[in-house]
This record gives sequence, C-alpha cells and structure tokens, in this order.
Amino acid sequence: MKFEIPAPLRIDHEALDAQLKQAMHAEGAVGAAAREVARLVYPHFQREKDFALPPLGLLADVVRGALRTEMHEALAMTRKLKAELPAMFDEHRQIMVALEKLSAAAHAAGRPEVEDFAAALAQHADMEERVLYPAAVLLGEHLARALEEAPVLE
Repeated sequence: MKFEIPAPLRIDHEALDAQLKQAMHAEGAVGAAAREVARLVYPHFQREKDFALPPLGLLADVVRGALRTEMHEALAMTRKLKAELPAMFDEHRQIMVALEKLSAAAHAAGRPEVEDFAAALAQHADMEERVLYPAAVLLGEHLARALEEAPVLE
C-alpha cells in the first residue's frame, strides 16, 4: 500500500509553498522576512511529508473497515508523530513569530498579498495543531488496536 498525503492537503501545501517562494523574491524587509519563514518552514514541511500527514490518506480506507499488513507502516508514522508533537508545536511557535514579522513588513511595504499569505500559513498551522495532527494520532491509536485484534490482514 502506498501512503500518500491526501490531495487537498498536498495541494494546500503546494499553494503555500508557491506563495512563499514569490514572497522570498521581494526586495527589502519583505523578502528577508519571507526567507526567514522559509528557513523555518521547509524543514517542518519535510517532517510533515515524512510522517505526520501521509497516514491521513488511510482515513477513508479505515472508515470502510479495510485492514492490511502495510498499515503497520502508518502506525509507525503516527507513533513518531505522537513522540514528535512537542517539537512540531515548538516549530509552529517559531514559524508564527517569523510570520508576524513577515506580516508587519508586508503591511509597511503595502503588500497585502503577502500579509494574506502570512495569515493563511498561520491558519494552516492552527488547523494542523487542532485537527490534522490529532486525527493522525487517533488514527494510529485505532490502527494499533485494530491490527492487534485482526486475525487475518489483506
């Protein structure tokens, strides 16, 4: 089974990435602040791609009752996420500080599209903390029980 980040989440990350890259090319304080956001956010995005978001691609299968031996890989990812949550939240706090600076620089420079990006990325991080990460952890807890109880896996 191939684990993939659900398309809506992948597309959202790609859109945020494109906006950040555009902001990084801005001159002056806006570009510098955007580059600082990038320095913090790209390693974080990679960690999300590595273990935080791919298990969410299994939610529809799990709801339908599907269990496969390959789901052990997803369980390992969700366990890693649960262990890494404090670090992931700390990264979000650092990113939020950088986003506040980017928003202030964008406001001063009359760049409302960059302010909008900063707000969108902040909202995305909030969604991850309140919805996506908890959903992935709960999925892992469900998989742990289901895989332990499953007599035969597909």
